[in-house]
Amino acid sequence: MRLLLFLLVLICWSCADRDKKGRLLDTPTSGAIKIAVDESLKPLLQAEVEGFEATYPNAHIKADYTSEQKAIHDLLIDSVRLAVITRKLYSFEKKKLDSLKIIADEVVIAKEAIALIVNKVNPDSLIQWDQLTGVLFGKYRQWNQLYPSSRLGDLQIVFDHPQSGIIRYITDTMHLKSLPSNCFAASTNEAVVDYVSKTKNAIGLIGLSWISDTDDPAANKFLETVKVMGISKGEDYLKPYKAYIAMKKYPLSRDVIMISREARTGLGSGFISYAANDKGQRIVLKAGLVPAKAPVRLVQINRAPLEKIVK
Repeated sequence: MRLLLFLLVLICWSCADRDKKGRLLDTPTSGAIKIAVDESLKPLLQAEVEGFEATYPNAHIKADYTSEQKAIHDLLIDSVRLAVITRKLYSFEKKKLDSLKIIADEVVIAKEAIALIVNKVNPDSLIQWDQLTGVLFGKYRQWNQLYPSSRLGDLQIVFDHPQSGIIRYITDTMHLKSLPSNCFAASTNEAVVDYVSKTKNAIGLIGLSWISDTDDPAANKFLETVKVMGISKGEDYLKPYKAYIAMKKYPLSRDVIMISREARTGLGSGFISYAANDKGQRIVLKAGLVPAKAPVRLVQINRAPLEKIVK
């Protein structure tokens, strides 16, 4: 009897689908995979992973929160089957996968943004687009060049990682070849918030999801120590609120994109489907970001005084 049971187990083991390394292949709702995520998106993706694993207890996703460049590199060399970043693959990256007969699946799951933050005691939290451009081109290096009455001295610009999606977005959007010498990396978005909270003359660049969820104690704690800047390309100074991102008015908005290299429908595909559909999109909405598919209700308030009704 034991011999028969052993043979049955051996047959089942040999018949199960496996990858090139002999590991059991997962299904869309079970198994274990490693994914790579741009660290600036960490709060959102943590919530998506937790929601997915709670829905499918047999699914286990290990997320490596890293730089955008490393996330793409790991995807191309098959260290991970899924990457979550804020751009689509470049043509040469797609060609590399094409040469392996792999067609990348790219799905936008949310609209996010880059937030500018300053120290809580800084009285100047509004900046015009041409001023911001001048700062990042190195034209303005003193606070009083932006605000004549400022006594904060040298401008310091701090971001998360030299190979992050934030810096790639800024350099691409503004056509920068390099950043000025008063810019430096603090390694993570959390470190950026910490540095700005202790440095009066600093401007920080972070992913919006770190501060957008008003029900998140960590996000609220961050907002107690820093202020979010408003950016103007015209008359209005806009902060990275959901409505302005949805209406494409906030100038530093960006997509959150899941990219899979799976050759079959596995756990990566299941996770993408979850994030792009109802439950995953509700998580995006709760995080204070704009879902890619679910509708966002925009309410416009008329501030004009009501006319008196004459009976």
